[in-house]
Amino acid sequence: MSDLPTLELPAGHSRLLLHSCCAPCSGEVMETLVRSGIDFTIYFYNPNIHPRREYDLRKDENHRFAQKHGIPVIDADYDMENWFDRVKGMEHEPERGARCTSCFDMRFERTALYAHEHGFDLISSSLGISRWKDFQQVTGSGVRAAGRYEGVQYWEYNWRKMGGASRMIDISKRENFYQQEYCGCAYSLRDTNLHRIRAGRDVIRIGEMYYGEAEPAE
Repeated sequence: MSDLPTLELPAGHSRLLLHSCCAPCSGEVMETLVRSGIDFTIYFYNPNIHPRREYDLRKDENHRFAQKHGIPVIDADYDMENWFDRVKGMEHEPERGARCTSCFDMRFERTALYAHEHGFDLISSSLGISRWKDFQQVTGSGVRAAGRYEGVQYWEYNWRKMGGASRMIDISKRENFYQQEYCGCAYSLRDTNLHRIRAGRDVIRIGEMYYGEAEPAE
């Protein structure tokens, strides 16, 4: 255990609000923050996740893991209709394109607002740990959102560093986390299924795959 990394918040900051997208991505982040003795709260705001069953699976698992470690969780509204309005006209953008930027912006704007209203001086997100995400794209949205409020900063720490990405998978297998097979939104579900059909593969079956029972999907 002694070789596991510990962190310190950026100088001058004391309270972190961590936007969490799901348990697999945030498990390593949570454990590192707990191990480091950092005061933080989880903020779960992901109106992009579709359909509702997928959303509930990701949210409930995230809550259980946070509760296991005694981490407080803020459960924000599932305002799915606002998300669809936000990305209207970008339905056919590719992954990592303009739709994803708008999605990150929306989620981080709400995170930064909550931080501003409740005395958190630092925000960050587990989104950047995933190899499926563009780290700079995620970070840019976080910085923009925090910049709306004096006294709130986005922590640009790269959670993939020092073996974080590998530990993310190890923790997911240890905890038998639900294994998501697409980014989360209706359009990523649509496009992933189209790709699978063209490749002669079965479409995604929500709620069936778990880490430790099968290898992570490519």
